[in-house]
Order: sequence, then structure tokens, then C-alpha cells
Amino acid sequence: ERNLLSVAYKNAVGSRRAAWRIITSVAQKETSKGNDANAEFAKEYCKKVEGELQKICDTILGLLDGTLIGKASGGESKVFYQKMKADYYRYLAEFQDGAAKDKASDLAESAYAEAAAVAEKDLAVTHPIRLGLALNYSVFLYEVQTKPDEACKMARTAFEDAIAELDNVAE
Repeated sequence: ERNLLSVAYKNAVGSRRAAWRIITSVAQKETSKGNDANAEFAKEYCKKVEGELQKICDTILGLLDGTLIGKASGGESKVFYQKMKADYYRYLAEFQDGAAKDKASDLAESAYAEAAAVAEKDLAVTHPIRLGLALNYSVFLYEVQTKPDEACKMARTAFEDAIAELDNVAE
């Protein structure tokens, strides 16, 4: 059930994030060509997609904060839902500006840190959710917070720790 929820929201948000990136690129190209009217159309459509993204992210974040995180019993579920929360704040931070971007980024950072603390305590270094958390957290550090050295260090550490334990993992 947890994975179905995650996949459903990821699909809804994924297509809009891709559309947003394409539309933003089109707007920039049209502006650079001097096609201000076309650039304006792209920017208007971009705002519509941003509104849809905001609504979807707000819905799942409300569900996560209002119900799912509080009812999560085991470490695996807690990490899964905290990571999901962090991911959706990251998605918001990708398209927002100014104070809204800063707030979404701070909330993502906090949720990733909380998930990492629980993962470190409760999940093996080879656990797929822990590895997914490390990957997404490092993407956040790289793309949203523009901390490439910290991002690479986090990803490398997770990878090396998992490789070192690989021989001890049951089939």
C-alpha cells in the first residue's frame, strides 16, 4: 500500500516536473530569440503547471504530516515517509523563488535529516530505502542547495558503506 501511494503521487508529480523543465527551457529560448510573445505564453503555462505541482505536493504533504508519519510504527516506515516528505518539499523548492523556495528547502533539509537519523539507527547500510534516501538527499544537496562537494561525499559514503557490507547480505 505504501509503495502504491508513493508511485501514484510520483507519477502525478513526475510528468508535471518534466513539463515544467521543458516549458521553462522553451521560455528561455524564446526570450533569447527575442520572441517575447511566445516567451510570455510559455511563462503563463509554466505558472499553470506550477499551480498543479503546488496542489499535488500540498495534498501529499498534508497526508504525510497529518496521518502517515505519526502512525508509522517501524523504522522502515518512518524513514520511507520522512524521505517522501523531504522529496515533495524538494520538488516545491525546484520551482519556487525567494522566501517560498528557502522555506521549502529548509523543510526538505529537516525531513531528510530526520529520515537519515532514523535510517542510521534502524536500517542496514544495504537497505534499499536507506540507499534511496542517500541518493535523493544527495540530489537535493546538489541541485537545490548547490553543495556539490557535500552531495558527492554523501552519495560516495552510502555507496562505499553498502559495498563493504554486501558480502554479509542474505540473498
